[in-house]
Formats: sequence, C-alpha cells, structure tokens
Amino acid sequence: MTDPIQPPRVLICDDDAAIREGLVEVFERAGFTAYSAGDVAAMERQLAAKGADLIVLDLMMPGEDGLSACKRLSGKGGPPIIMLSALGDDADRIVGLEIGADDYLAKPCNPRELVARARAVLRRGRDTDVGAAEAVRFAGFRLDVARRELHDPDGVVIALSAGEFRLLRAFVERPQRVLSREQLLDYAFDNDGDVFDRAVDVQVSRLRKKLERRGGPEVIRTVRGEGYLFSVKPTA
Repeated sequence: MTDPIQPPRVLICDDDAAIREGLVEVFERAGFTAYSAGDVAAMERQLAAKGADLIVLDLMMPGEDGLSACKRLSGKGGPPIIMLSALGDDADRIVGLEIGADDYLAKPCNPRELVARARAVLRRGRDTDVGAAEAVRFAGFRLDVARRELHDPDGVVIALSAGEFRLLRAFVERPQRVLSREQLLDYAFDNDGDVFDRAVDVQVSRLRKKLERRGGPEVIRTVRGEGYLFSVKPTA
C-alpha cells in the first residue's frame, strides 16, 4: 500500500539506459521517488532492498523477459505493473493484461501520459484498501479486503494480481446482479487507459479459474449478451 505521506516509489526496469534515466527524471519531477534497473535480476535486487509501490516494466529485455517477470510477480501478489512495449497491437495488450499487468503502453509513449497512468493505477490501489477491514466469505472462500488476501476453503492463500483483486471486490460488493463489461470497467478499472472489453473477459476468465472447486458452485456466471453474474451471496 502506498504511504499517503511519503512519495510513491516507482521502479523502472528497461535495458535501454537512456530510457531509464529519462523516465527516472520525469517521475522525480512529478513528485515520485524513482529508481531503475537494467534487467529483471537487477529489478529483483532493487525490490528486495528498497521495495516499490509501482513497477514500469519493459517487455523485451535480455535474460528473463518482461512477460515472464510480470507473471511471476503478479502471481506473488507483488506491486502493480505497467508494461511498456514496442509491440502495441490489441493482441499484445491482451497478453500483457492476461498475465497480470495493470496497464500497458506502447513505445514510444508520452512521458506525461505514463505518469498519469501511474497515478491512476496507484489511486485504484488506494481505493481498494479503504474500509472493509472485516473478511468476506462466499462459497467456502474467505476474502480479507484489508490485506488483499483470498483464502480457499482449505485455508490456502490464492495469489491475486491487483486487477484480479479489484475485479473480485467489484463482484463481492454487487452480488447476484448482472454486471456489464462497461460497469466492470468503471468499478474495477476506473475506465482508465486502454482497458477494453476483451481485457475484462481475460481478467474474468483468470479469476474464474482461481475460484473453481470440484463440486462447488459456479461463482461467476456468464450471462450471454449482457455480462457477468456473481452467483453466490457473500457474508461477513
């Protein structure tokens, strides 16, 4: 969670030194604490030493690439990630969002737009931490909203990306109602940036797989032509 008193910390991981230095300067001028890494291994060391509230991660790098790193970090419930890539068509954006990125920008991007996207991602993260200190239960699962932890019926913690957590919270707060893709964009993604209908479908699919239990109810149902329904009623 971002400390409201300290400036947010952004870690820029890109193998191009000029891009790294330029973005560090842009973010620092915008009031962030910014630092950088030239590859994923260096990024991991920076995270261990300093932590981060947000990662700006290049897709194509020597060694471990950005997609692999993003998937691994989001699977551990790490900080939100904005991916940067020279590959900017819809298919590439879907892949980035599917593996856990919170936003995706094509290179070259306007630095001011990147900062605006960063603020939006961090704002959504703060919003999910407001209130709801008590756990919510549904279909044997337990969602601790304050800690952003989902426990399955056996008590095992299920890792959620930031996007999956926001989406699940949107469903839990509006159970047994059909929610359109447009509504989910507003509730879970703040309708920022290039998040679009197909990306919502991808996030729902990933979340649905994590809620599947043999013999259990279908927690998220698809309502053809209308959207999605959280079929169970949560309890405190």
